Amino acid sequence: MTMADGATPRVRDFYNTFPYPPDPLQDGPPPGYNWRWCYATAYSHCTGQAPDPRQPLHILDAGCGSGVSSDYLVHLNPEARVTALDISSEALAVARERLRRSGGEQRIRFHCVSLLEAPSLGRFQLINSVGVLHHMADPAAGLAALAMALADGGILHLFLYADGGRREIHGTQHALRLLGVQADGTGVQFARQLIAQLPEQNSIRQRHQQRWALDTVGDAAFADMYLHPQETSYNLARLFRLMEGCGLEFLGFSNPRIWQLDTLLQGEVLERAKALPDRQQWQLIEALNTDISHFEFFLGKPPLPAHDWNRDEDLWAATAQRNPCLWGWPGSRLLGPDLEPVDLDQKDLTLLKAIDEAPSQPLRHLVRHLGVDADGGRGQMRMGQQVRALWQRRLALLRPTVH
Repeated sequence: MTMADGATPRVRDFYNTFPYPPDPLQDGPPPGYNWRWCYATAYSHCTGQAPDPRQPLHILDAGCGSGVSSDYLVHLNPEARVTALDISSEALAVARERLRRSGGEQRIRFHCVSLLEAPSLGRFQLINSVGVLHHMADPAAGLAALAMALADGGILHLFLYADGGRREIHGTQHALRLLGVQADGTGVQFARQLIAQLPEQNSIRQRHQQRWALDTVGDAAFADMYLHPQETSYNLARLFRLMEGCGLEFLGFSNPRIWQLDTLLQGEVLERAKALPDRQQWQLIEALNTDISHFEFFLGKPPLPAHDWNRDEDLWAATAQRNPCLWGWPGSRLLGPDLEPVDLDQKDLTLLKAIDEAPSQPLRHLVRHLGVDADGGRGQMRMGQQVRALWQRRLALLRPTVH
């Protein structure tokens, strides 16, 4: 018997009318990268270490829509078998064409089914589900299905709406429901007119013009924001209640910079805030940063390692690889995993090139080729600091020796 969420019929009809995301199709692989969709980089972010490349890699894109995320998952993980599901046949038609044109169609399988059927498709080391659970009538049932489909030691990447940064969106949605506006082309034009005719100082109009206008140029994006028939958003307290009982561990946010206290606070206030437990620190940031419009984070199914590379013995026995999500390599001026500017000095560039050329070599052997004795002395200490710094900056990934 086919499983379906209570909101499936209306959500399916919506996305058949407005396939989403509306990103244009193009020939060849997708541009750039998103490190959250690269398994090696995502796994390292969650555990501190790169995954074992000898293990088969199965990836699920749960709620793939028009295939933008699927395209990246295929091209950023060339060794993986990728499965994608969605309830919209029209969105999946776009996704299939996107992958055909990008050259990735042979390494992905699409299924027109509910996310609730994910466990029937297999067990996956990485599940990506961006912007899906909050469009279900029962998000907890959706999360339970994803948890069941996640392999032991696997990681799940989620993206859910946040209350704080969507206050004006919620007001607009409520107004449009009161006015009986439908989710179709005519409804989109009516909603655009409504926002445009509000007084200049109205917070809904200002917020739309300043924050959302560029994101909603296309009708599909505008409808997804303002006319969606099923939507839930969260604050941190409700978010963590959603996670309770699903059998997964919270592994951290995938936009961690937003959740650092020093982005908002300084001086005595910062020091007092640092004394709070982690979750209260995040709630403090949530209360003060009214621009947070979504939560993006990783969950994991135990057992999962946690490596900090403090022991020299572990470090020198490890192998390393360059983070594949760097723009501008092999130059010294790069864009990092989050497209932030990165400048490498000559020593770091030399070491990263050596790592890139011999990713299967234990670091102990690799640094000897660079003229450093990894068995002791100041040179070994300096090189250890340099390797750890590259790892902390997410420029290099480290993998324990597998016996």
